[in-house]
Formats: sequence, C-alpha cells, structure tokens
Amino acid sequence: MSAAAGTVVAVLLSLVSAAGYALAAVAQSRLASASTGGRGALRRLLGRPQWWWAVGLNAAGALAHVAALHYGPLTLVQPLGALTLVAALPIGAYGARRRVSRAEWRGALWTLAGLVGLVAVTGPVAPEEALNLREALVVTAVTLLLIGVLAHRSRARMGTGARGRGLGHATASGVASGVGSALTQTLTAALARDLPGGPSGWWQTALLAVLIAAFAVGGLLLSQAAYRGGLAAPLAVVNLSNPAAAAVIGVALLGETFRAGAWGWLVAAGASLVAARGVVLLTTGLGTEAAEPAGMEASGAAGVVGTSGATAVAEADPLLVPGPPTPLDSLPVRGGLGAPEPLPEPVR
Repeated sequence: MSAAAGTVVAVLLSLVSAAGYALAAVAQSRLASASTGGRGALRRLLGRPQWWWAVGLNAAGALAHVAALHYGPLTLVQPLGALTLVAALPIGAYGARRRVSRAEWRGALWTLAGLVGLVAVTGPVAPEEALNLREALVVTAVTLLLIGVLAHRSRARMGTGARGRGLGHATASGVASGVGSALTQTLTAALARDLPGGPSGWWQTALLAVLIAAFAVGGLLLSQAAYRGGLAAPLAVVNLSNPAAAAVIGVALLGETFRAGAWGWLVAAGASLVAARGVVLLTTGLGTEAAEPAGMEASGAAGVVGTSGATAVAEADPLLVPGPPTPLDSLPVRGGLGAPEPLPEPVR
C-alpha cells in the first residue's frame, strides 16, 4: 500500500474511532441521566443492555484507533481522535431533540484547539523505553490515591447543583485511561523482550495485564459516573486528562520531552490554557443542555426552561416540578394542615 493510500485509510479509521467513542459517550450519558444511584446501582447498570452497547462501542473505537496507528503516524491519528467531542455534541443533542447551543460549540472548538496543540508538541524521544515493574507499581499507587481524592470531591459536588458536577470523576477517568496506556506500552515492551527477573518474568507480565484491565474498567465506570453531570464538559475533561496523564508519565519517568525544546513547553502551556477556556465554556453551557427542543414556542418554553439544577430535578421526579405561583391571600388557612377553608360570609 502506498503512503497516500495508508494516510487515507488512517484518516477513515480515525473518524470511525471518533464516531464509536462519541456514540458510546452519548449512550453512557443517557444511562447516567436515567440512573437513580444508591445501593445496587452498579448491579442495575450491568444488567442493562444499553450499558453493554456502550462497552462494545468503546471497544470498537479503541480497535479502530489501534488499526489507524498501523496505517498512519501518531501525529495524524491522535489529533483526529479529538473529534470525539465535536461528534458527540450533535449526536447527544439529536437524541435529546434539541439544538447545540452556541456556548457548547465555542467550548468544543476551544477544547479541540487546545487538545490538538497539546498532542502536536508531545512525542517520545525514545519510543522503545517503558516502565520497569517498580515504576509501574509506584505509578499505580499514586494514581489510585489521586483517583480516590478526585472521585470523593466529585461525589460531594454531585448533589449540590453547582457547575462542574462530574468533572472530578471525568478527570479520574482520563487519568486512569492515560495510566492504562502507559502500562500497555510497558506490557508491549515486555512481550517483545523479557522483563527483568529471569524465570519469574511471567508473573510480572500477568500482573501488568491485570493492572491494565483494572484501569480500563475503572476508567469506563468513572466516566459513567461523570456523565451524571452532563455530556459535553465531562467528555472534554476525559479527552484532555488522558493524554495529559500519559505525558506526565513520559516526561517524569521515560525521558520524553516536548518537541521544539523550550518553545514546545510554551506551546503546551498555551494549549492548556486554550483547552481550559473551552472546558469553562462547556461547563457554563451546561444550563442549555436541558433547553427546549427545536421548534418549541418561546412562550411555552419560558415556563419550563429554568436553571440546569431545576431542570434536572424536574427530569428526575415529575412530582417535584413546581407549579404556577399562587397568591398568598387566596389561601386563608385557619389552623391545621388540611385543605384551605373558605372565608366566612360577612355577618349582616
């Protein structure tokens, strides 16, 4: 296959991968919005066919991404993977029968620009380098501690109705996936050459495989929890924290660096600020995710569309939807908790 044909195949596979991840994110978001949480939530989630469709779509996206890397360079395939966010917005809006807001589009474009900038300046100096077993265990311990802190903080904010709900879970999900990628690189190197330890190398390889599987499953469940706070902002944070975690491991432990030296660090810092701006816009636009469907009369929407917190409560329990205000002077209650009694007739 010629280089041009390989590039075309890589682009097509990258687009398939982005579409698979986007469809999986939308499916997870809809499952999260319908979830009641509480005890037994995981068991109920695993018993729903939609969950396994989301798992299958994630797996298909991952396989297409790996296949794209076989035909094209990382510098081409990785930025195209950022199109997941751009694809998920219209897909999610179509499923909710609404339009994507301008704030969401602006946030998606800012985040996409920042993510592409980060990927463009990151790259391994020595691709054959990998973590040794001690480094892998240290990274695992630190990552588990970080995930615990992020998940706890996100869980504390989940019921407050504040902006940024679910971003802690989203960050933890991206970090878990990024660390899983670094461990996968280590496992690949281990299969290519024996790990240090001689005859006992098999159990080290098995341990790495178990850790990779644990981070993969954990990242998927953490993203499911993150989507209870919406779709766009958590998905953006997942896509950002994944390569960021992998880059930190590469720079700190594998001798990798940003391309173009000091200028690469400046570009990475600027791209991070651009991406952060996009996440802020997406978080601000969360209130529009429950906006009226296209074509709804403005007068009807005025009584339904409020803040994102009120809309979320209305969707969770229709009994909690507040009715129209009633004048206080029309409710002359005279003691007790029963129905209001009518005013007595004037004495003549």
